[in-house]
Amino acid sequence: MSSPAERYAAARRRAAQASAYPALEEFVPELGFDLDEFQREACEALERGSGVLVCAPTGAGKTVVGEFAVHLALRAGTGRPPAAGPAAPVVPPSAVGKLTGGEAAPGAAPVGQGPPGQPVPRKCFYTTPIKALSNQKYHDLVDRYGAERVGLLTGDNAINGDAPVVVMTTEVLRNMLYAGSSTLEGLAYVVMDEVHYLADRFRGAVWEEVIIHLPDSVTLVSLSATVSNAEEFADWLVTVRGETEVVVSEHRPVPLWQHMLVGRRMFDLFHDADAARKHDVHPELLRYSREQMRRLEMGDGRTHGPGWGRSGGRGPRWRGPLRSEVVERLDREGLLPAILFIFSRAGCDAAVQQCLAAGLRLTTPDERAEIRQVVEERITAIPGEDLSVLGYWEWLDGLERGLAAHHAGMLPAFKEVVEELFVRGLVKAVFATETLALGINMPARCVVLERLVKFNGEAHVELTPGEYTQLTGRAGRRGIDIEGHAVVVWSPEVDPRHVAGLASTRTYPLRSSFRPSYNMAVNLVGSVGAAPARALLESSFAQFQADRSVVGLARQVQRNVETMDAYGVEVQCEHGDFDEYFALRMAIGERERALARQGQNQRKAAAVASLERLRVGDVIRIPSGRRAGLAVVLEPGTGGFGEPRPLVLTQDRWAGRVTVGDFTAPAEVLARVRVPKHFNHRSPAARRDLAAAVSGTGLDRHAGRRGGRSRASGEDHQLTQLRAQLRRHPCHACEEREEHARWAERRRRLQGDTDELRQRVAGRTGSLARTFDRVVGMLTARGYLTPEGEMTDAGRMLARIWTEADLLVAECLRRGVWEDLDPAELAAAVSVVVYEARRDFDERAALPRGAVTDAVDATLKMWAELEADEVARGLEATRDPDLGFAWPIYRWARGEALAKVLASGNLEGEMPAGDFVRWARQVVDLLGQLSTAGGASARVRSTARQAITAINRGILGYLPTG
Repeated sequence: MSSPAERYAAARRRAAQASAYPALEEFVPELGFDLDEFQREACEALERGSGVLVCAPTGAGKTVVGEFAVHLALRAGTGRPPAAGPAAPVVPPSAVGKLTGGEAAPGAAPVGQGPPGQPVPRKCFYTTPIKALSNQKYHDLVDRYGAERVGLLTGDNAINGDAPVVVMTTEVLRNMLYAGSSTLEGLAYVVMDEVHYLADRFRGAVWEEVIIHLPDSVTLVSLSATVSNAEEFADWLVTVRGETEVVVSEHRPVPLWQHMLVGRRMFDLFHDADAARKHDVHPELLRYSREQMRRLEMGDGRTHGPGWGRSGGRGPRWRGPLRSEVVERLDREGLLPAILFIFSRAGCDAAVQQCLAAGLRLTTPDERAEIRQVVEERITAIPGEDLSVLGYWEWLDGLERGLAAHHAGMLPAFKEVVEELFVRGLVKAVFATETLALGINMPARCVVLERLVKFNGEAHVELTPGEYTQLTGRAGRRGIDIEGHAVVVWSPEVDPRHVAGLASTRTYPLRSSFRPSYNMAVNLVGSVGAAPARALLESSFAQFQADRSVVGLARQVQRNVETMDAYGVEVQCEHGDFDEYFALRMAIGERERALARQGQNQRKAAAVASLERLRVGDVIRIPSGRRAGLAVVLEPGTGGFGEPRPLVLTQDRWAGRVTVGDFTAPAEVLARVRVPKHFNHRSPAARRDLAAAVSGTGLDRHAGRRGGRSRASGEDHQLTQLRAQLRRHPCHACEEREEHARWAERRRRLQGDTDELRQRVAGRTGSLARTFDRVVGMLTARGYLTPEGEMTDAGRMLARIWTEADLLVAECLRRGVWEDLDPAELAAAVSVVVYEARRDFDERAALPRGAVTDAVDATLKMWAELEADEVARGLEATRDPDLGFAWPIYRWARGEALAKVLASGNLEGEMPAGDFVRWARQVVDLLGQLSTAGGASARVRSTARQAITAINRGILGYLPTG
């Protein structure tokens, strides 16, 4: 019990605090909870007029600081935020361009100023990295401040864009800044939620562009996950934005307990908090996991414990717990709702099916009725005939049992329903890919990681500590749970000590991914001039980090030089100059590799020629790989799109396209069989009958007799000479020759590393400015900028094209490549510069011959010219066009049914509905840009508008609601 004097002193402190920070004292009672120390510290800095960088764990409540910025903007000039009012009118999507990329209104005042003598309304923009987050935040702010005070601007939606508070994606704000949009007038605060996205290699540059270009009068509120170099990032913010206070919190408001599930036994990862700080794994977990490993290695099949199975009589094989068993275990332990991360879309869908097959049911009858009501309300916009194609009934069955998947391949409407039902506590277990961790508000009591390896688009890689923290950070719902739980499923590949390292390393460094693009360069030069633009780029976080890193690189160069000197002593040979001898060995190796490459190129050319000669009915042998064996040609390989890719049917009834990479030697026609007219390779019966005809040729009995090509007997003259010189060299007779060679090889490798480091040291100072100069040179040579650095008509067109392949799109418009296409053909042609297959081996369906084929061929040719120019100038090449979406979007724009369109997506299987919707919306986005592009012909603009109308039907006519 405090004394009267203590209570009086506390009251005095509260009164002083209220006097110093009146806006904050107004704001806190509206929250319904007390602020944490880091939240109060950041909000006080904002009220003092400073920018802030807030770094805190997932779920710690960073967004409260962003909401306080909204409060400050609405409070300005009124004393306090206005009360909520009626809903604001919805602006049609066709008006989005006027709000997000149009020119400033004639006579508009400079950003941050109003007409003389009149007060300027204060605005706050709340930016997020993805549309789903923007939708979610929009609804949160509408609930608090009313729809008339809050707007939303994304690529899909434009609602009340002139409101004092507007939620938007970061790209929308970037486009506004370049366009000098009048919507920026009166802007006082910008909240950048998830600002650590600037490390994203595809979209990260947008964050830096916004931070650099925002007027000085705007206060920046940056919200980030915990990063290990927050001070470095804050130092950069100070240099470009002025006063910025950094507030870092490592505290989780809901404690997180780490566990491992080994078979059917659950263990704590750490014995106590002290052990967690020291990364000391619980001894009982170590003992039990080692026992499981010992039994696996010993092949002891006599005593199978939980999780053990048998495989073909070869002894025990580890079989992890079934997913239904994991969910049941969590249910018994009171750990639902849970998110179970499985780094595979197919794995997520399969997990739901496994749980359904096991008869799992996690909901009550009342909950099932509520779930069905929500679903029926939310999917009314989806045509009934498409529901079965989308797997609606299976999906609904899972939801009613409290189970669902969540991944990018799902229809957006389905994902939204899953999110809503999970937040409401009606869905208890969600099997998700890591995309769910990107900020969507779906906290759980427990998070389960089935594996610690994921596919990053190029290779299978281990989770980083930052990714582990982001995923497990979902566990523990503030205000609901007193603690959260993270469970890693043990397998022989998972060492508990490795998990302890991931769990104990809470931070990761923030690295810039910024680089000048064509669109950025033409906008910068057009708005501020070439020299100031160059200076702006030098102020980027990327250049800031590059300059700081030079010191460390120089130290590493010195260490390498000292090590190479030591290696040089070991290389010395009493027989002669070993450096000279080693150079001969290197020359021999390089010549052998050159000859091998030459042979490979000749073999590839021969294979390409052989595939181009193939005709329907030819029987060939695929020499290696998964499809090795006899195959009959169903469609010739020539289609006008690069290397031949004939459609074949193999002896084991697989139908698909083969490539030059499947052939180590030219394809030889071994026989011919009759292929029925209008043969349907999707029909199992048709495939079976034709495969039987191939087997009937008897060629399979002679497998292996062909294909062995004799090696040319003639030796290369240069190689012969080098080998003779090597044998004559004095060092060839040295008994320690190979030992010397090992040290020489180490020195050579270290020399290469050191040379690379020296180049990096030399290249980092002013590196972005040099790249910018090359980009400007490219744009000047192609007529987008004048030699004096002024924007041409073509440049003004490029300035309004916002896509990764911006220059390629501009070139296609200038040269009339897409001029004579109908709406469906234009959609198909545009898709090749937008779409990017998830896997390199995705099948590419051919297009019908005609205008669209010619347009795609011309686009590919233009890309090849552009790439050659980029390589010659030392620029990063524009990503090559991808034909994988052309056929599905062409059929959809022609009005074909969803089932047929999805089936056309991939010869290996249907294109997921979510993928189709996502890529179709990106095609629509680019078509929207074409429809208003100043450099495009009236015909292309009109056709683009027709194509948008043709695409926006059925499941594409549905707009996300939150």
